[in-house]
Amino acid sequence: MKKQLFFVIILSIISLCVSGQIAYITNSISNTVSVINVATDTIVLTIPVGDGPRGVSVTSDGSLVYIANWFDSTVNVINAFTNSVIDTIKVGSNPSGISVCPDGSKVYVANYGDNSVSVINTATNTVSNTIGVGNAPVSISVSPNGNKVYVTNFHSNSVNIISTATNTVLDTIMVGLIPSAVAISPDGKKVYVANYSSHNVSVIDTATNTVSATINVGAQPSGISISPDGSKVYVSNNWDKTLSVINTNTDSVFATIIFNTNPWGISVSPDGNKVYVANYGYNYVSVIDALTNTISDTIIVGTSPVALGNFISTSHVGIRNFSRVHNNISAYPNPATSNLIIECPQQTLIEISNIQGQLIKSFTAKDGNTNIDVSSFRDGVYFIKAKTDKGITVKKIIKQ
Repeated sequence: MKKQLFFVIILSIISLCVSGQIAYITNSISNTVSVINVATDTIVLTIPVGDGPRGVSVTSDGSLVYIANWFDSTVNVINAFTNSVIDTIKVGSNPSGISVCPDGSKVYVANYGDNSVSVINTATNTVSNTIGVGNAPVSISVSPNGNKVYVTNFHSNSVNIISTATNTVLDTIMVGLIPSAVAISPDGKKVYVANYSSHNVSVIDTATNTVSATINVGAQPSGISISPDGSKVYVSNNWDKTLSVINTNTDSVFATIIFNTNPWGISVSPDGNKVYVANYGYNYVSVIDALTNTISDTIIVGTSPVALGNFISTSHVGIRNFSRVHNNISAYPNPATSNLIIECPQQTLIEISNIQGQLIKSFTAKDGNTNIDVSSFRDGVYFIKAKTDKGITVKKIIKQ
């Protein structure tokens, strides 16, 4: 029975094909962003950015990445299709946290050094508003419906709530000591705040704007992220080198994962199966198996990774503003054993590479079906890159 190839529209980078979701890790000392293929847990590219990159946020369609640079008080805009910086925006002093609105129209930046939030108009890549907030805003997150922004103020032990309609502060909520990170549940009903010095997490009820629960976690929680289904909250504890896993139904810790490093920024993969943790000072990212709550892999990145924010794209790279990418090439069966059929509506250059990016086979396929003998291929994952004058499509197959 014919099985259509499961594929994603992606960017081809320096002969290595990147499929699926991408993680962007800010390396605060080496002034770079490491680009990780979430499917293979490999580094595919390193992008030079500004001085002291900390915060990172990806648009909902995966096409743009915004990086907050602490020391030069700028925000870099990365085009995810070319993996290059396409603009640099001057913001407030010492920008730390950064968050894009769901519709991509605005970006909110927490400026630690001057107690402000910069609002970037993405149509012009200029700062359209500056909002005064509490003392030393460090982390920021826009609600799923795009109506509100939550800002943690490091030295005033508070969270400001900003209206995106008016760009004014609606309310201020007192939380624990030195709130360092914030995450909002997918349904928008709860806000979880990691309190660095009181070693706990404050849970804010968004209906009443009050703290409904306080959860004890490890020492000096620095990063926080919520699973896509909203069932779990992951908290990275910098001082005691642990990761606390919270059950959101009971708002209690049900698992603790031991590290040998100082975990900081944290994000959950879009399917909820993996958790990525940036280890500041140890120059690598830990990959957590969410089913077993164990460390399954480590990825070497740049110097002193921070990655404060939601640093994994939640959509396939290449969907927006890239008309040259097309998806009308198919390949089957998948998995393949001896023969693979590629369907093309026009003459197409086909390149087949293994998971390491090594070219295995290259040929020109004509309009219609082309049969390929793959019996000599080793079992494993392969990428088919199809090039026409309309652009590039990359598909993943399994040989077994």
